[in-house]
Amino acid sequence: MNHTAKKVTVGSFTFDSQKEANFYLKFIKNSGYKHEIHPSFLIKDKVALGGVNLSRISYTPDFVIFDNYGKIKHVYDVKTSINTQFGADTAAKLRFNLFARKYGVPVEVVVPRANDFKMKIYGLTKNVNTRHERTNRKGKQIVEFYDVMQSIDYDVTDFIGI
Repeated sequence: MNHTAKKVTVGSFTFDSQKEANFYLKFIKNSGYKHEIHPSFLIKDKVALGGVNLSRISYTPDFVIFDNYGKIKHVYDVKTSINTQFGADTAAKLRFNLFARKYGVPVEVVVPRANDFKMKIYGLTKNVNTRHERTNRKGKQIVEFYDVMQSIDYDVTDFIGI
C-alpha cells in the first residue's frame, strides 16, 4: 500500500497522519479512558527454520483503549476509507485477524469524519456492521458495511455477540 500521509506531532505524540491526530484529539484524548498510542503486540515470536529464523510477527495498532479494570475495550486502526484502496489492505486485514485470534479483541478500523467516525470490523464470518448502499461517481451501486459512532463510549462485544 502506498502511504502518502505526513507525520503530525501533537504534544509529545507523533501520529502517522492528520486524520489519526484528529481522531486522537476529538475522540481519545479527553474520553476519560486510559489509552496507549502505537503500542506493539507480539502475534508470533520468531521461529527456527533450518539454520535461520523466520522473523517475528507483530502488530502496532494506532490506539488501544482500556476500560476501568485495565481490560482492552477498543483496538483502533485509523484509515482514510473503509473499502477503497486507501483503506485496509490484505496484509493489514491478516494482521487484524491474527491479533483478534491471539488477544480475543477485534480490531476496529475507523475513518474519522467532522463530527463522528465510521467503524468496521474485518475478518468475521458474517457482517456485523450496518449495511449502507450508495452509488459511486460512475453510477455503480456500492454496498458497504460500517457503523457511525459519535464517541468511543460503546461496547464492541455488542457487535460480535460476546
